[in-house]
Amino acid sequence: MKLKTSQIGTGIAIAPILFLSTAAYACGGPPVGLAIRGRQQVEEVVSHLVGVMDTSAQAQANPKAPKVRMTTCKIAVANPDPSGAGAVFLYQEQALLQNLSKPYRQRFLRISPSKELQVESAGFKPANPKSWVGFCQQPEEKRVIQTNDLGTTECSVFLKREGENYIGETQPGGCPTNYKGAVRITNRIVLHQTGMDTLDRGFDAAGNLVWGAKDDEPYQFRWVK
Repeated sequence: MKLKTSQIGTGIAIAPILFLSTAAYACGGPPVGLAIRGRQQVEEVVSHLVGVMDTSAQAQANPKAPKVRMTTCKIAVANPDPSGAGAVFLYQEQALLQNLSKPYRQRFLRISPSKELQVESAGFKPANPKSWVGFCQQPEEKRVIQTNDLGTTECSVFLKREGENYIGETQPGGCPTNYKGAVRITNRIVLHQTGMDTLDRGFDAAGNLVWGAKDDEPYQFRWVK
């Protein structure tokens, strides 16, 4: 998979916003070869996510599609939980192109190896989102947070390499939420050479779709050059 290594950034309520943690292996840990491969796959996912993407090309083809920018960067966590060894932490925010200074979604992500050669992206909602707006514009050495800054974990997407792509989705049944009338969210993500496609949906208690893609057309994020 040809991944971008020098780029930084899902519809109006996209839940990838992609984020990750380390799953335990039986019998004391994975074989050395699998552990190395798992770390390599984490780095591939991270290198793909870090950068800036937007949906402007999709919106040009379909005027009803929102114009959204996603910005993602690496961060460091001071004194992280030792059980998450091997995890890489990211900060990610999404904003409408016409209002970039006011992101509508902000998340910390923990990317880590999981069982069966999957990569888990676990998302955390910051307790005080406004204090992190534009965090990726800070020099890398200043992008350091404390463990308690992570906030509460919300949902995980489990990604697996398929050919040159990484494809993943939320756990069966989705994840609980309390966002714009939805009590449950589902998400399917495809990481590929030109960016990321994500199919985010929010459902109410009766199972009705309340936001997100109404058909099978995902939000199409493409790299901003």
